[in-house]
Amino acid sequence: MGAEREARACAAFYGALGPGGPGRAALRCLHSLRLFAGSTTRRCREQHLEEALQLARALSEELRALGEAEARPLLRCVLAFQLEASGSSSAFHKLQQIVTQLAVGQEALLAREVDALLAGLALHREVLSPEDLQAVCMFIEESSLGRDHWRQNLAPLLQRLAATLRWVLQSQPAASSTWGHLAVKACLQLFQALPKDVAPLAWSAAAKSETLQSILGLLLEVVAGKAPSKDTQLLAGTALSMLLNTAPQPQSRAGAAQALFQLTDQGVRELRFGELVVENPRVLDPAGLERLVLSRGLLTCCKGDILSCRLDSPTQQACLLLDVLFPAVRALNKEQKDCHYYCFQVLALWLQRLQENLPELWRLRGGRILAEDTELLQQLTQLVWDNAETPVEGVSEFIQSSFRLLLEIYDLECQHFKDQERPLYRQMLQRAVSMPWQIKARYVPLCAIVPYVGSQQVLDTYPELPQHLLSCLATNHLCPAATELYRVLVRQQRSEGPGGTEEALAERWAWRWLPLLCQALRSPLPILQSNAANHLLVWTLRQLPATHALLAAQFDSQDAAALRAWVSLLRAQKSIVGTLPLQGEALARLRTCLRAREEGVRLAALGLLCCSPSSGQALSGTEEQLLREFLPLNLTGDSSAFRQLLQAAVRKALVRLRDSALARLRGKAPVEPGEEVGQPDQAVGFVEWLLQLSVSSLTPGANYQRKKTALLLLAAILETCTDTWSPERKKGQPPRTMAALLSHARQSGCWDFFSRPNLLALLSCLQDSTNEIRDLASELLVRYFPTAFPSSLTPALLQLAQDALSSPRVQEAEAGAVLMKTILQKSDGSTMKILEIEAAQTPPNHGLCFAQHLLRMLQAQHAVAQQDLLQAAAVAPMHGVIAALRRCLLQVPEVAASMRAAESVQSWQEFLTSLVTTAREITSLLLSALQSPGANEQAAAPSFADMGNAIGSLITLGKGQQEEEEDSVLLSEEHSLILTCCWVSVKEIGLLLGGLAELLLSPVLPDAAGPLLTLDNLQTAARVFQEILLRCRHWGAVEGCSMGFTKFCAALLNHPDTELQAIPQTMLDQGLEALSGPRSSSITRRAAGFPMLFLCIVSGENPAQARPLLTRCIQTLLALASTALPQDWDQTLDLPQVCALHVLQTLVRGAGLGSALLRHATPMVALALQGLGSPCWAMRNAAIQLFSALTSRLLGQKRSRAEGSPVEGLSLPAFLGQHPQLGAVLLAELGAATTGGPRLRPALHAVLTLLAQLQPGPDGPDSPSARFLEPLLGLAASPIYAVRAMAAKALVPVVLPPQRPALLLRLARQLPAHGGVRSHNALHGHLLQMQALLAPAPGSDGLPAEALRPVALQLEARGWLLTPAQRCPLVRAAFLQVLALLPASLSPGLVQSIREAISTELGSFTLGKEPGCAELQVGSAVLHQTMARFTCSEAARLADSERIGAVCSLLQQPNPDVQLAILSWVIEGEGDKCEELEKALRLTLLENLQSVLRDKRNKEFLKLYLEALMHLCRNPSSWSQEASPKLQGSSACVEMLLLMMETEHPGPDLLFQALCATSLLLAFGFGDEDSPLVWRWVAVLEACSRSLSAEVLRLAAARSLQTAGMEVLRQSLGAAHPWLVPAALRVINVGVHLLQDEEQEVRHEAAGFASLVEHSVGEPGGGGCVLVQGNVGLLGLLQLLPREFGHHPETFSSLLQHLPVLDLRGIVEELEANKAPSLYKEDEPNVFAEPAVLAQQLLPFLLQLLEKVPDASPLHASALRWLEATGPGVLRDLRYCKHLWSQEAVARWWMKALGCAKLRVALAVLLVRARLAAHTLRVLGESHGAVPGLGCGVQELEQELVLVQGLLAQHGLAPVPSQGDAPREPGSLPGND
Repeated sequence: MGAEREARACAAFYGALGPGGPGRAALRCLHSLRLFAGSTTRRCREQHLEEALQLARALSEELRALGEAEARPLLRCVLAFQLEASGSSSAFHKLQQIVTQLAVGQEALLAREVDALLAGLALHREVLSPEDLQAVCMFIEESSLGRDHWRQNLAPLLQRLAATLRWVLQSQPAASSTWGHLAVKACLQLFQALPKDVAPLAWSAAAKSETLQSILGLLLEVVAGKAPSKDTQLLAGTALSMLLNTAPQPQSRAGAAQALFQLTDQGVRELRFGELVVENPRVLDPAGLERLVLSRGLLTCCKGDILSCRLDSPTQQACLLLDVLFPAVRALNKEQKDCHYYCFQVLALWLQRLQENLPELWRLRGGRILAEDTELLQQLTQLVWDNAETPVEGVSEFIQSSFRLLLEIYDLECQHFKDQERPLYRQMLQRAVSMPWQIKARYVPLCAIVPYVGSQQVLDTYPELPQHLLSCLATNHLCPAATELYRVLVRQQRSEGPGGTEEALAERWAWRWLPLLCQALRSPLPILQSNAANHLLVWTLRQLPATHALLAAQFDSQDAAALRAWVSLLRAQKSIVGTLPLQGEALARLRTCLRAREEGVRLAALGLLCCSPSSGQALSGTEEQLLREFLPLNLTGDSSAFRQLLQAAVRKALVRLRDSALARLRGKAPVEPGEEVGQPDQAVGFVEWLLQLSVSSLTPGANYQRKKTALLLLAAILETCTDTWSPERKKGQPPRTMAALLSHARQSGCWDFFSRPNLLALLSCLQDSTNEIRDLASELLVRYFPTAFPSSLTPALLQLAQDALSSPRVQEAEAGAVLMKTILQKSDGSTMKILEIEAAQTPPNHGLCFAQHLLRMLQAQHAVAQQDLLQAAAVAPMHGVIAALRRCLLQVPEVAASMRAAESVQSWQEFLTSLVTTAREITSLLLSALQSPGANEQAAAPSFADMGNAIGSLITLGKGQQEEEEDSVLLSEEHSLILTCCWVSVKEIGLLLGGLAELLLSPVLPDAAGPLLTLDNLQTAARVFQEILLRCRHWGAVEGCSMGFTKFCAALLNHPDTELQAIPQTMLDQGLEALSGPRSSSITRRAAGFPMLFLCIVSGENPAQARPLLTRCIQTLLALASTALPQDWDQTLDLPQVCALHVLQTLVRGAGLGSALLRHATPMVALALQGLGSPCWAMRNAAIQLFSALTSRLLGQKRSRAEGSPVEGLSLPAFLGQHPQLGAVLLAELGAATTGGPRLRPALHAVLTLLAQLQPGPDGPDSPSARFLEPLLGLAASPIYAVRAMAAKALVPVVLPPQRPALLLRLARQLPAHGGVRSHNALHGHLLQMQALLAPAPGSDGLPAEALRPVALQLEARGWLLTPAQRCPLVRAAFLQVLALLPASLSPGLVQSIREAISTELGSFTLGKEPGCAELQVGSAVLHQTMARFTCSEAARLADSERIGAVCSLLQQPNPDVQLAILSWVIEGEGDKCEELEKALRLTLLENLQSVLRDKRNKEFLKLYLEALMHLCRNPSSWSQEASPKLQGSSACVEMLLLMMETEHPGPDLLFQALCATSLLLAFGFGDEDSPLVWRWVAVLEACSRSLSAEVLRLAAARSLQTAGMEVLRQSLGAAHPWLVPAALRVINVGVHLLQDEEQEVRHEAAGFASLVEHSVGEPGGGGCVLVQGNVGLLGLLQLLPREFGHHPETFSSLLQHLPVLDLRGIVEELEANKAPSLYKEDEPNVFAEPAVLAQQLLPFLLQLLEKVPDASPLHASALRWLEATGPGVLRDLRYCKHLWSQEAVARWWMKALGCAKLRVALAVLLVRARLAAHTLRVLGESHGAVPGLGCGVQELEQELVLVQGLLAQHGLAPVPSQGDAPREPGSLPGND
């Protein structure tokens, strides 16, 4: 703390000069510097340092006036701060600027002070500390005076550096990694900064330095691997190279460099480095990194003349770069070391240095370096290609630069030597094109080649490129490469084009790229659409502005894809030009997009509204109006991504409003003419509206989606529009002038962000059942709201928190924990007083006070559990208090700071000791309670039966019963209570102890204070973890505990204290010993935590260093698992070998070990394959699990189909290149399976499965992958079908597409002639292999037809395989499947013979023949289905009427296999492209529907039949006329379907299809005579749409609305069918109900119905029907009712059905009773529905109905009846609320009521009913007389309503009357005023 001491002395000195003295400026600067030193957050430090610098500049004149004596204290103080800031380069640099500013005119004084400061570093200590080394480095690097000082004191500095480095290498202190790194860095910077001073010491015999010679030897030891850190090794290599640069002559430098490489040879004993001579260190690095270190160092910083200098060698043309470094680089890249990144970096550096030194090398060699026939060129290209697929992070950039540099060097040589023939380009292009599109390495060389061969040649050679780029854009890891290639090609095209207009360039671009970009922008894949818009579209418009018109013409339709693409185009254009006028057709279309059903379209339109190239550009009036329409309707978005993107877009809009308003307030923004409202007022108004919308949506009755979105919007408001500064954030800080806007807003009575209603709304969220809502609300309260809660709220909050902590429900206990943490963070003196009343002593600080209070609670609950665990589980379950302790201790920064404060360390030590002891006692109690009575503690967990008996005993004891109750299949409430208490408490203890170790062991406290967690504490915690993991079998508890244990082990293993490091090491040894030792009880089978013990320990090792524990653990496990099984093994016990396999599997699946495990992959795969052949089932089971885990790890993370790429990207050659020894293991297994005759090989299928998951890749004839071909071909004859099938799939990655026609021809020739079949297995296997090779890969069109014609000719010669002469149906089916993959290559004769064979086989059924029993064969069904599907495919492909007729006749055959095959083919959508076939099949199915229903075939067939019919009729409007003749008996069909649904109770799947089919038939029209059918259909529809119905039935109801519902609605609007109006109202009610369904798909289908209603019944706009969002559709249906059905008496009662009737008194009485909650509460049938929100939404429509209808109408009578029935109850409830909330007794449970969803919904509905009742009274007037039972008039009722609402608003239970009193306009949501 030298700087603080200097600061105090400095302050005293200048303070003594007096306030008017010359030191006033110095004191101001000093104040900022002390704030800088005292801050712990980086952003705060930077801010204060910047302020100090600005002060120094501003006060420069005053500071210059100081004399030398007066300036010295300040200068000395700043230098002291600079010395302590040497760990931060930016802070040091800024302090150096301050020093420079202060020293103007005082340069001599500054030099003396710097000398004095630095002399103290090097003179007083022999070994420099890490802090001293940092200061040395920084003063060398940043300070010229520092360099001057070290130049004068070079000898003592070298001595200190040598002593320090020697001590670090010999002693290996705990921090040796950092210490050694800094020592080497100091040497490097010294050689770099003072080369002229260092040179004589190394290269002059007269001035030779023994100290420098010692440093050289030490650096060589570091290079040889004596340093523990790889980074230090690499830095030492750079330091040696920098020392080389100091040599005066290039020859001596090159000779010394060559000598360095010779050191790696064991025979060289010493190194001569100029005049310095050192011995070979003989410490060979086990990782073998010496060559890498030396090569990287030389290539990084050696001067060019060293690299190209001629060496003393037999050949006069040898040089360091080509003859020494390149062989080393080549060897490095071929070795399989764990340093791929650095190897590739060295390769890229070598190419870069080669390019820089080309002229010198040409002169040296006398010709080309990379001529065509040179070995160097071949080796270089092979090196780059071999490693192009390496999946190491960062390597792809080196590969890209390597390709680019190689081609640049080649081009430079060709130009220099005037060589026109450049075959390398052609070879590289061909090789790149031959790779599969899924491989990223394909696109990197293509980018490099384009500038040399031109875009046209690349596109001609690779015509599939645009389509493949599309596939890449849909795959995350391929997108950057594809984007870069597209840009390179387009840039090249533009440069190649003749000079012309922008329109001509755009037309040239469009010829190749317009279809690609349009397809991508219209894609249904969000990732493809987003990547195309972000990476291609904007760039294209910038490069070629004229393409905008071409693209806009493609997106003028009304489908969702076109709308999304259009918005993307508009947004891209806006980002370029700045603003877009929104008016007319564009505005209407944008509004359509904002209402669209697809989230992607809405988000794109919202992004267009909110984005702007400048954050200061104000929102236009149109943009604001559209936002006000959009946001209330989009608060219930389902996906998390939608909510996050919505928040991000709104934040952009808020920033625009804020910045433009501030600019106007500062007078910088221009005033637009005709502007009525100023921008500040616009910003204030919009933010206030959004604030009210957000807060009103936080009611507990709202669904999760609305609350989460509202909280995100509220976070955006508080982040943007308050002046809260967040030091941890780099961006998004409020502007300095924010106070001006806040003042302006508050003068208008707005922006009261921290009002009591807002506070209460957030407090209600703290009681939510989901942790996302609780945590986000807590974060907003802590970050933005005032520092303490109001004193009136604190007691109720504390009581609520403590009650919740004692709840057995996990969600409520977690809510209590969050609430307790929030109270702690918002506590003040009053809070402490409340807690101190209960405490025996006064704690020293808030955090400790809370922690001690919680610990006392925990100890009290523990005491209850010791007496009666059943009672404790119900009322004091402990896990809530433990969770609160975890959150308060680990998640509150103030508590962590308090722990490190010296004055409170002792108190915290005592507390933590007590806490750890209590945790140990609780763990022992809970785990012992789950063991059978009388059982001894053991290493293994109890079985389920043991736990059941133990819990039964506890229940009996707790209830005081003498004997146990009868057994039950279901767990009792008491059983579940005890289990939950035990498991959740154990999990929380693990998380708490692990978090404490992570928090308290990371920063080392001052020695005087002592550790907060003592060694005894940590050993106790370790025993707790060990007990939990060994004696617990609940996976949730194990997983939670494992997270804590991993943190615990990481903190111990990375701590400098060896005693602490030994704790996890000892646990690992004990675990391995327990694993291999004999036992009488099962471990892995009965204790899920045992393997996790090993995973947690080894995951705790530092990933940046060697992992000795992991290596030892895996080697021990491999050895144990490989031992032979004993002769007399017992299957009831776990074998050590099985345990070892399970532990290995857990390690492989562990996410934290990453690539460290891949080093051990080969022996583990070999072990798993060996285990698959074990006679022990447990071994085989464990082995297959291990092999599955290894496969996932080796092939990388599977990419989701949402990315658009269903296949993996790793090719077989790349896989074998990464794991060469593994290839030999797999090949050995294949070889053993194909030799020695047929016998079972249990591991064979696993090997084939692994190979089948790879992709083909670029390969040569001698590569490792070629050796797999023959063994796989040999497996075609396997007697096991699964092996033959998997071998065929495994063949695909072995054979590249260009090689496949030749192999297919070879396989076709091996097919036998008639009568020549020797093995049906081999024949079948060959056909399967041909099928696999012919199948097109995803994203490709398959092999060209021309190449396959010879194969087709061979197959034609073996056509007998399809005829009955081949007796095996499976062979015939396989042969036909092969032919089906060659449609374009078959000759007409072969096509005809296939057709005849199929007709012959299937024709017998058409003629009515039934096959006899003798003719039935195994596989005949497969053959018939294959033939039927082939016939369907050919009919669809050729659209031939004869073939279509054949398909329809087959569908009417009696053969069920054929019928099912055709129906399945239809359902799969295979025939969607052939309209003629679809039409024929549609009519056939409709024609036969009645007979199928009458025959009552099996339900599966009927389901398929109806599903196929629905698929073919998916667009009834386009074909209803042609189908009408076939629908004469449709009423009978409807009758039968309805009867089946009403009486037969079919399963939900069949009921789904039946309801959809019924609706389809009704949609064709019905008459008055069909009214009974319509009413029955409506009844079924209502039954299926109920919340308790299965999801599939609700989905059927929603789809039925779109078909028959629209027809009912359409006919009811005319005067011809008045009987349909009640049915239409019921249909609309079903629609309203389904639009609130909890399943998104159901809501989407219901929104489709609402969209059709709006389009056909409302005022349709131009174009087709655009499907609207669910909330928009709901508003549309509600608007339809008063508009079209307002006259009908049932409309009013129909709307009232959606107002729930709730027992308000019962809910309140339940709250007042405050009973202990049960463990589980009944789930809501529909968690998405929001009765309170819907009630407020319905109110304006109900009021509108009453207003518009004449007095004498039946609707008024209906309203009067409602008022008579409901009015008295409404009045009673209002008076009850007034009485209740006027009392003080409500304070006991008021805070709990704040978060009670039932009560909040009941109150909201009551207010709506009261307002409706008052309005009904007003509208009915006095003509109807007094309402029976009501007893009051309109005025009295309204006064009562206002009074009650005011009372509720005071308690946060209702909106403030001024906000919620006035009725809203119909169509608005709460908050959309």
